[in-house]
Amino acid sequence: MRKQQKLSLLSAALLSVVATASFTEDVKVNDPSWKGNVELGIVNTTGNTETETINAKAKAETEREKWRHTLAFESLNSSDKGKTTAESYTLNGQSSYKTSDQNYFFATLGYEDVRFSGYDYRLSEALGYGRRVIHDPALTLDLEIGPGARQSKLSTGGTDDEATVRGAAKLAWKIAKTSSFTEDFTIVAGQNSTITKSVTALTAQVNGSLATKITYTIQNNSDVPVNV
Repeated sequence: MRKQQKLSLLSAALLSVVATASFTEDVKVNDPSWKGNVELGIVNTTGNTETETINAKAKAETEREKWRHTLAFESLNSSDKGKTTAESYTLNGQSSYKTSDQNYFFATLGYEDVRFSGYDYRLSEALGYGRRVIHDPALTLDLEIGPGARQSKLSTGGTDDEATVRGAAKLAWKIAKTSSFTEDFTIVAGQNSTITKSVTALTAQVNGSLATKITYTIQNNSDVPVNV
């Protein structure tokens, strides 16, 4: 009886297989002032459960004498036994005009399309002031604040427009020649809801332009509409 139990436990363990892959790669562009990278992460579980999650990211940025531009795209798709359980696409852009080495004014524009969230899409805009409170070769910290607006199209067909206040903190730490740590925190408070998002990432260079990256993301919406 014990032998059969052991064989059953062993069979169950063999049936539960999890495959995980995540990498980031730098992308060269014709304009040397621009730099970019692409990321891909895959989690595939088979056996007692069959789930798959794929996330992809792309980012391009440039740093000039007076301007700093950033453009970022992110997608996430999850399925359970072939049925989609989560799907989202986000696109964000920011331009900053530097008045000194530490101070700047910024403008941001964001688009978000998230299924199963109660929204068809959301648009957000913000203008404001930023300051680089830590400016060292290996460590930088930017703080931002400013007014904005948000337009939401509900899944029910209605709309929700509101004024917002946006705050952000961006930390970048070059731990060593081949590793870095970043933390991006944003909060957008509106009349009807407040959205907070924290993205913590640790990157380690593998070879050339290829690197591994561990990312932990937390996002919270204080008021989520009923998804119908």
